[in-house]
Amino acid sequence: MPTQMTPSDTFDLWKKIYHALNESQRRWFASEKALALGRGGITRISKLTGLSRTTITKGIRELQTSERLDTSSRIRQFGGGRKKLTDSTPAVVQELEALLDENTLADPMNLLKWTTRSTRNLAEEMTRKGYRISAMSVCNLLHELEYSLQGNYKTKEGADHPDRDAQFRQIDDTAKAFRASGDPIISVDTKKKERVGEFKNAGRTWEKKGSPKPVNVYDYPTLSIGTASPYGVYDPERDEGMVNVGMSHDTAQFAVQSIRLWWQQFAAHHYREAQRLLVCADGGGSNGSRNRSWKFHLQQLCDQTGLSVSVCHYPPGTSKWNKIEHRMFSFISLNWKGQPLVNYETVVNLIGGTKTRSGLRIKSLLDTGLYEKGIKISDEEMKALAITYHEDYPKWNYTLASRVKIGKKARQ
Repeated sequence: MPTQMTPSDTFDLWKKIYHALNESQRRWFASEKALALGRGGITRISKLTGLSRTTITKGIRELQTSERLDTSSRIRQFGGGRKKLTDSTPAVVQELEALLDENTLADPMNLLKWTTRSTRNLAEEMTRKGYRISAMSVCNLLHELEYSLQGNYKTKEGADHPDRDAQFRQIDDTAKAFRASGDPIISVDTKKKERVGEFKNAGRTWEKKGSPKPVNVYDYPTLSIGTASPYGVYDPERDEGMVNVGMSHDTAQFAVQSIRLWWQQFAAHHYREAQRLLVCADGGGSNGSRNRSWKFHLQQLCDQTGLSVSVCHYPPGTSKWNKIEHRMFSFISLNWKGQPLVNYETVVNLIGGTKTRSGLRIKSLLDTGLYEKGIKISDEEMKALAITYHEDYPKWNYTLASRVKIGKKARQ
């Protein structure tokens, strides 16, 4: 039985045949393979063979004509034709790499520091330095030097906290214990605030040709209806979420009210026997680990529902690891891309219409309540909390018990 060839083996065989052909045959051979590959084939074959996209496109036109291929035309001798720029002027490669060097760009006198490093700008700068080179030649050289077009990559989180990994293990161990007992686990956070009104929303959506949705030219705050503060609660076990869209300030009271609404309207009937709840939250903002009001209002939630609420905060600079970010918020952003958030009803409906093939479902509510900023929680109120700080990393892990249940047990 013949051995099945890998794509790498196939390309090696192609190149072997390619180098045995004359100039015209190489152009036709490469063009046929580009056609066979379909979308992106020209670019792929261009990188593989070194032929320009223009040459391959020319070959495709020749193949698609009804006329026979002309094999009688003169084939230039081996070594004929214009020499490659890198052969005639070897220093061009070093000069191009020097322009792309970050240390060179750091020079405030460098013209390229304040321009886009496009192939056109690079070619112009090379020409000023005495090298006759086109933007296309720069593009080909960049590919040879293993450069590619790339965006920014968000990886810098600042200095890692020394207890970062240990806290992640703590969160994982706590979640496993809750999962084993069937108690609910939620991931919470506030999505980026959105200005409500006829403003441009990033992204594109399918519309009738020539009929884009008109929006304001300017994003002045005075043109907005208000600000939407979407606070999300995500249940990873059920792959369900709820977003409470606030019209007021994003405060700790608003955050806890969002959890309360999730429990009352969506979760209580799923977890009838639950005695405790695990909340995984970021370390800052309205649900921050040092936020007194967050703990105060969570205590009120415990007293009202009878639940014992445990909280595990993610270490500083690790908010992207919060499950709600990449398993719920990201899909909301995809769902409303290109859709102007013209009013609060639109915001709520677009969030509520978010779903994925994996089964994610999201409910959305509009919270018309007013939440004041800057409310101080006194030392006496903090002392009255039924809070237990965990032995491991107590500033990030703690549990609030129901004072109502504690009082009943005391009376018994």
